[in-house]
Amino acid sequence: MSVLPKSVENVINEFSKLPGVGPKSAARMTYHFLRSPNKDATRLGEALMDMDSKTKFCNSCFNVTDKDICDICSSPSRDHSTICIVEEPLDVVAFENSAVFNGLYFVLGGVISPAEGVTASELRFDELGKRVISTINESVKKIELIVATNPSLEGEATASYIQDMFSKYIKEGKIHVSRLAMGLPTGADLEYADRLTLKKALEGRRDI
Repeated sequence: MSVLPKSVENVINEFSKLPGVGPKSAARMTYHFLRSPNKDATRLGEALMDMDSKTKFCNSCFNVTDKDICDICSSPSRDHSTICIVEEPLDVVAFENSAVFNGLYFVLGGVISPAEGVTASELRFDELGKRVISTINESVKKIELIVATNPSLEGEATASYIQDMFSKYIKEGKIHVSRLAMGLPTGADLEYADRLTLKKALEGRRDI
């Protein structure tokens, strides 16, 4: 016989799926909503449904947006000859909050990780190739790709894969590929980096 109603158990199970949330934390969050007199649970549910129905991925950079082309990609004030390649949308948020980068982005959707069964075919390398070639055809100058994957073994492997992808264009002088400098400690996540760390990492980026 279950001590909790099935509806409460379901909420605890769903909260437990969140990153870094264990069963005890999930239970505490659930009881917070049960005790709340302000219909917080209703507002949370409505906000989640609204997000689910209205958000999509930008057709150009695959960042989260509510438009076909996000505001960053469509902005004429951005440097369209520089593309910063990141793992996840939260990395874009980190760069934008730092206000140290004025180019465009491309969200890969992760990194190559054989240990976790993530291969190149499961990431957006095909889309990245099309985006870069299109930019080369449209640009009147050399374009730069800044590989801003996290400084981990998987991030380095992904950076090497990107370099190999565009080796032909690198040799032809059409693309310059750089990597964020190690102002970011190995194993760090970009979303937790402060403004100064991101600024130094961008300024000290190196060739790969």
